[in-house]
Amino acid sequence: MFDKLLKINCFSKSKILRNIASNLLEKFYCCEIKCIEIDKSIMFAHRARGCTIIASKICENVVIFQNVTIGTNLKYNKTNEEWENIGNPIIGKNVIIADGAKILGPIIIGENSVVAAGAIITKDIPANSIAYGVNKFKPKDAEYDFLYSSNMLNFEKIIEVNKELIKKYNKI
Repeated sequence: MFDKLLKINCFSKSKILRNIASNLLEKFYCCEIKCIEIDKSIMFAHRARGCTIIASKICENVVIFQNVTIGTNLKYNKTNEEWENIGNPIIGKNVIIADGAKILGPIIIGENSVVAAGAIITKDIPANSIAYGVNKFKPKDAEYDFLYSSNMLNFEKIIEVNKELIKKYNKI
């Protein structure tokens, strides 16, 4: 159901259908997704639970995990009586955005980058980087995929490793 609502919300030519899908996404998945341009290949882990995605553009093969916020970081200058920092992020190709990340303002996240869990990003991030903390980044190690790969672990393997970790804990 999520995938159908997402497609209607993002790609339907009918404003009425988009509004209905938007309301249902918010009701059932606690997410809001509004983008000027969004590629059909985007993937949401955990059905975008808790996400607010208001972007200028999200390019192909982007993966977004739960509780991510992508949106504005505008402010009002009382002296000039003008809004500043107007605009929403652009997320480049093949970007992975981990749990709880915040990407705010008229910025660009370069292609093939990873935005780490809990990161707060309000400045441009170059391509092939790992963004972490508050506006920090470093080059991404080309030898590793982070958080997501088309060759994902078997769920049973994760359970097996977790059980061994529990045994280790119980021995302490």
